[in-house]
Amino acid sequence: MKTMTFVDSVTIYVRGGRGGNGSVSFRREKCVPFGGPDGGDGGKGGDVILVADREVDSLLPLFYEPYQIAEDGGHGSGKRSSGKDGADRVVRVPCGTEVWDTKTDSLLVDLVEHGQSFIAARGGKGGLGNWHWKSSTNRAPREHTDGESGEEFTLRLIFKMVADVGLVGYPNAGKSSLLSVISDARPKIASYPFTTLHPVVGTILFDDLSSVRVVDVPGLIEGAHKGIGLGDYFLRHIERAKCVVYVVDMAGSEGRKPWDDYKCLVEELKQYRADLIERPFVIAGNKMDLPEAVANLEQFEKVTGIMPVPISALTGEGVDKLKSRIHDLFFSHRSDNFAFTS
Repeated sequence: MKTMTFVDSVTIYVRGGRGGNGSVSFRREKCVPFGGPDGGDGGKGGDVILVADREVDSLLPLFYEPYQIAEDGGHGSGKRSSGKDGADRVVRVPCGTEVWDTKTDSLLVDLVEHGQSFIAARGGKGGLGNWHWKSSTNRAPREHTDGESGEEFTLRLIFKMVADVGLVGYPNAGKSSLLSVISDARPKIASYPFTTLHPVVGTILFDDLSSVRVVDVPGLIEGAHKGIGLGDYFLRHIERAKCVVYVVDMAGSEGRKPWDDYKCLVEELKQYRADLIERPFVIAGNKMDLPEAVANLEQFEKVTGIMPVPISALTGEGVDKLKSRIHDLFFSHRSDNFAFTS
């Protein structure tokens, strides 16, 4: 997925620095014009290192700079002076970045924790200077070795938001409005569909001072799991969530039945990744400030057998109850294990 400010998937080329060459040199002293060998070793090439950083929220910089190459090692010189090691190339990526080898299509590492690092390409070893070949029968060796090339790979980076709770719903269901009243996030809010163009993360702070991270993904439509409306790109950002909040327009203001919306959302998650519908969930019946919502709420329970939490993100009705449900849902299942990687 790519917008002008957000990129969550990118292909990059990484190459470790080349090792410096070993030196062929001989001592030059006043009384010893042709001294023994003293050629120094070459320095090691720098590594390309990927580091997860909580301050980074997009792969956008790598979209513009896909070639990440570490510094070469310096060449050796006389007096057994070793070349300087090449500087590492440190590349900071968002927490939640998967690193894939494009050649083998295998997952190399999942960088989830802040500060977690991965050497994507190692620098080459430095070459040996000629002093290594000195012996009783070879007092003036001219042998040396060149530095080795660094590793090089083409990698695919896929960023999946690290959040505890995922908000899903149809466009214009009021997810962004809800996120703004339950968390510290300030997403763009408007009365037209697809206001949210990329995932937004916020933190919900509860009365007991505990907190959870919640991600609002752009509105889903039928066929999202197939990529319609970029739905498959959006859905990847709830893969790590332990709980799901289905946000449903209970007033049916877009001309659809709320229970049909819910069933469709569940089906899209199931088709995308079956284990998502096994996560603990709560249904937020939004727009209860509209007159049609009350009758629809009763019908929703009859059709689905589930009673949503009635809320209005506009007036604040039921929001505290929803936050309480999210708290209980998450903290009663926080030790559950889910397969968060593909």
